Amino acid sequence: MDDSSTLQKVAAEVIGTFVLVLFGCGSVVYWSETAGEPAFVSTTTTVGLAFGLALMVMIYAFGRISGAHFNPAVSVGAALGRRLPWNQVPTYIAAQLAGAILGAAVLFGLLHGFDGFSAEGNMGQNGFGDASVGGYAMWAALLLELVLTMIFVWVILAVTDERNEHPGLAPLAIGFALVAIHFVAIPATGTSVNPARSIGPALFAGSEAIGQVWVFVVAPLLGGAIAGYTYDLLFGETRPRAAAGAFAPPGAVPGYGAPDQYQQQWNEPAAAAPHQQHQWGQPQWTPEQIAAWQAQQAQAQPGQQQGWPDDEGDAERTQIRPPR
Repeated sequence: MDDSSTLQKVAAEVIGTFVLVLFGCGSVVYWSETAGEPAFVSTTTTVGLAFGLALMVMIYAFGRISGAHFNPAVSVGAALGRRLPWNQVPTYIAAQLAGAILGAAVLFGLLHGFDGFSAEGNMGQNGFGDASVGGYAMWAALLLELVLTMIFVWVILAVTDERNEHPGLAPLAIGFALVAIHFVAIPATGTSVNPARSIGPALFAGSEAIGQVWVFVVAPLLGGAIAGYTYDLLFGETRPRAAAGAFAPPGAVPGYGAPDQYQQQWNEPAAAAPHQQHQWGQPQWTPEQIAAWQAQQAQAQPGQQQGWPDDEGDAERTQIRPPR
């Protein structure tokens, strides 16, 4: 059951995105400021691991609270995949942007501990053309980020699927998926697959970074949207969870054969039909369902005023209570 409040979800998304930007972009910029020192060695591998491990740890820490999206593209994909009500998406994205900007601001301040530090083009921002390591073309950057984000969101939707029997390993799979994505895209664009991760550092990296950031907003959002829309079409519709562990085999434990709290965040029954939401986590029946229920009650007890069974129960008057 989703018992996290709106404030708790916002706090989880802010902190998680903050850590992702601070650790990931920090691994790039701190190395660039000490590149002349042979004792400090950083490569595509170390940067990719910094991003992936930071994400993995934050998912383990806060996944049970908000689902640990930390990425607007993931939230859009989750909504289109019917894992997140649409009325929560703006709040999630706002929290992610706040966390990313805060992370970049803290990194910006800390980097001034180096004499002569300049943030111009030196904040771990994303780029293409002359702003990228290999002069990567804009059209190619758009396609690369779209494809990689689509794959990334597919992975997230798959490992958080109710049908996945090993949800305890989901954060590990998601973290290492991001590591592999960084191994591919760092030489081309610096790797985004996350609009918030791109916007935060760009705000402190100068006009060129700000002028190019649209690519790293549009492409990941499109990739996440495609993944969310096509997941059920490709891999079958996810089953709405009736209760925690409802589809678990005998002897299963949470995280290994039965849903853990992180997986439950991604498979709340309320998320299955976003157009039916009126409050976070509270399902609302459609008019057709209400009419069918009323007809059922009238047929069961014709001519009687309908009411709820008393506290002691009454087997002769057992009724189905609609959700409030």
